[in-house]
Amino acid sequence: MSMTTAVVFSRYADLPVLIGLMEGDEKHSEAAHSTLDVLWTLYDRVLHITPENADAPDRDRFFLSKGHGPAAYYAVLAAKGFLDVATLRGWAAFDSPLGHHPDRTLVPGVEIASGSLGHGLPLALGTALGLRAQNIRRPDGTEPRVVVLIGDGELDEGSNHEAIAVAGRYGLDNLTTVVVDNASSQLGWPGGIGSRFEIEGWQARSVHGRDHDTLHTAFTSPHPGRPLAVVVTTAP
Repeated sequence: MSMTTAVVFSRYADLPVLIGLMEGDEKHSEAAHSTLDVLWTLYDRVLHITPENADAPDRDRFFLSKGHGPAAYYAVLAAKGFLDVATLRGWAAFDSPLGHHPDRTLVPGVEIASGSLGHGLPLALGTALGLRAQNIRRPDGTEPRVVVLIGDGELDEGSNHEAIAVAGRYGLDNLTTVVVDNASSQLGWPGGIGSRFEIEGWQARSVHGRDHDTLHTAFTSPHPGRPLAVVVTTAP
């Protein structure tokens, strides 16, 4: 009698294979790969999110605002058990839940529909405020964390400027913004992206986006009374 063993994809090393299952020419590969290590570090070592607690009020929330390159996001969700790996093969097909932009009503584990730049940070701000207003805490007393990943080009949007100002004024230390800096912003910011957040009362940290230990330290080091901005560069 023959027996077959299902292949389990659950490691960082499996992510390129999972991305490769999503065939087609519209994967925005550069955008996807620029976020791969950030996403893995968050889901593997930082965020309190699992398929089992995905609806729990005290879960952490992750918002992908940079939603036009979701292949890496889908791969990480599959590796962590939110998605059936077989679902990746049909991505962007007529009857697939996996579109070129993530849809929160179709994809398990996705918190927001995204792709229209400039929306993710304001939504994360509102969620962080809402969690604080409801005084939602985990059994150990910690607040659920809200993390949003944006691209540097999104910082040209006025909605983000307003959200940055409000978060700093309220001292929302349960809010983290990860900015993937690919030097794609048309306007830029005097003194660099980090200074844009610091001037509004945030704690800003700059790290290289491929070093998992450095990313972990940046995400987890304390920043009491201040929201956190982690600016990630991916150039060699």
